[in-house]
Parts: sequence; C-alpha cells; structure tokens
Amino acid sequence: MNERKLPNPGWGPLSALPGNPLMWVLILSEMLVFSAFFALYAAERVSATALFDASQRELDPLMGGLNTLVLLTSGLCVALAVEAVSAARIRRARQWLAAAMALGVLFGVIKVVEYSSKFAAGITPETNAFFGFYYGLTAFHFAHVLFGLALLALVTWRTTTENVETAAAFWHMVDLIWILLYPLLYLLR
Repeated sequence: MNERKLPNPGWGPLSALPGNPLMWVLILSEMLVFSAFFALYAAERVSATALFDASQRELDPLMGGLNTLVLLTSGLCVALAVEAVSAARIRRARQWLAAAMALGVLFGVIKVVEYSSKFAAGITPETNAFFGFYYGLTAFHFAHVLFGLALLALVTWRTTTENVETAAAFWHMVDLIWILLYPLLYLLR
C-alpha cells in the first residue's frame, strides 16, 4: 500500500531561527514581560520626574557601564562558541562557553557589590518608586542571568550545534535586556 506523507508544518517562521523553536517562544514571552515593565517604569517616571532624576543620581553609572562591558564580552564569547561548534571544534566551543560563564558570574558579583553598597547606604526597594523599579528590574534581569548560566553549563556538558545555538539565543536576550536597562536606569534623565 502506498502511504501518502503529509507535509510537516514545522514551526512556521520560527523554524528559520537558530536553536530550538521553543526557546524563541520563551524569549518572545520574556521580551513582552520586560516591555510591560518598561512601559510601567516610563509612566511612573513621567509622573515623578524629579524623584526619579534625584534617585538616579544615587546610582554609579561606571558600575553599570562595567557590567555592560562584561555582559557584552560574555555575549561575544557565546557567539564564538556557536562559531566553534558549527565548525565541529567542540573543545574550543566549550572553552568559549566557560569564558562566557566566568564573565556572567563576574556580572553577578559586580551586581551584588552594587546592591550591597546601596543597602549599606540605607537604599532599599522601599526607599521610593525609582528604587522599587531599580531593584525589581535588575533582580528580574539577574534571575535571567542565573538561568542563562545554567543553560550555558548544560550545553557545555551536552555540546551540540542546536544546544549551543539555543543557549546563545537566550544569552543574547539577556544582553539585549541589559542594554535597555543600563541607559534606562543609569543614564537617561
């Protein structure tokens, strides 16, 4: 009997993206959540501009800038890991992933130092609306950094092109969110 094969619908436009399509669903949903937080932040900032400007001066833009440099360099390492694994250079890919993870940990250490200095100065999430957003947004981002580090560790162990591409997509989303958070919280007045 001649069996007729049905076409595989795939994932539509998501099938053209690198890595697992389900990761892209997660990334898009996380981007929507962060977008909602950004919109809420913008609305609150408009209603309390002087408070937000004064509070923002309490942050150290150099610490935020250093964290930006660290995280973007980590993203470069992940991109180089994707390139290496695509060329079947598994050992090199794992080295780049290890470097990316080390930089991700450094990002976390810098953020903890920054949080500690704010808490030592008596600045907490309850200080005012700005610091509620500052701690909330950066802690939510930090949770994504930790999840991303776990993904990178997992793909260092199970190094395939699809796995590395999937983790890289998430890690680059973490980079993108920080690139938006840094000027929003530290620079824009």
